[in-house]
Amino acid sequence: MRVFVAGATGAIGKRLLPLLVQAGHAVTGTTQTPDKAALIRAAGANPEILNALDQKQVLDAVQRARPNVIVHELTALPQVLNLRRFDHAFASTNRLRTEGTDNLLAAARAVGCRRLIAQSYTGWPYARTGNWVKTEEDPLLSTPDPGMRQSLQAIRYLESAITSSREIEGFVLRYGSFYGPGTSLAADSAMLEQIRKRRVPIVGNGAGYWSFLHIDDAASATLLAIDATSPGLYNICDDEPAPVSDWLPFLAAAVGAKPPIHIPSWLGRLAVGAHGVSMMTTIRGASNRKAKALLNWKPKWPSWRQGFREGLSETAETLNRTKLSRAG
Repeated sequence: MRVFVAGATGAIGKRLLPLLVQAGHAVTGTTQTPDKAALIRAAGANPEILNALDQKQVLDAVQRARPNVIVHELTALPQVLNLRRFDHAFASTNRLRTEGTDNLLAAARAVGCRRLIAQSYTGWPYARTGNWVKTEEDPLLSTPDPGMRQSLQAIRYLESAITSSREIEGFVLRYGSFYGPGTSLAADSAMLEQIRKRRVPIVGNGAGYWSFLHIDDAASATLLAIDATSPGLYNICDDEPAPVSDWLPFLAAAVGAKPPIHIPSWLGRLAVGAHGVSMMTTIRGASNRKAKALLNWKPKWPSWRQGFREGLSETAETLNRTKLSRAG
């Protein structure tokens, strides 16, 4: 099939392109940065340089590619997230989730593309009541913290636009919190450096549940959605949602750091704001049962416990495979 990947040089896109090419698809990948076109070519795909917020540029590129499937991986995430200014940090990504989504949907309709797969997020958007582990049937937040309302609205918009279109088979993949090469939780990331310096505390009781996802497992699930038969919402995360009080000390030990300190919620609110405290104390994890059943997906890293020990950096196997593919 012909596959058009919008956002091909992001964390997922860089892992997804080689999988698509190896599976025999003819792939077009987009980037806004001309210097990154070579990365797309090296993966075996055709590069398109465009601004995803420019409707004409998107339409022209999609008309050239004539894809059977469009994959929407457009984000513009900061390397270090300021939880006190959450909506500000996500402002560019929110535009890509709204205006960028509209542009891709319009282009898909114009060329008769029948399937669109889009990136969303699982975890903090779920309502913070009831079970600590949520399924796709559970509601999202109705009254978010003031500093994250725009980001939640953008997620709601994307998910509704993709899944409600009559002309398009829409798949929304609610990825868990990424870790691994190229993410904000990689071996050389600023986040891990902060953990090593004990600057990431457990706030309050640390009861907030997180669902993690290795970046390669995000790519493998996205590949399976290309040929899947059941459109809709999917939580894409590992098998072990866990509270901060469990995973943060484990991560610290895995990277050779001392255990994180504990601070009360009132002090955490001063440091990271209301949303930062809720990320530590009240957010929910997610179940991946639907993705396993309907996408036939099996994560390589089923638990963050193994992933934090072994999957934060590039493995020798991955590096060798990349070198071989480039040499070929």
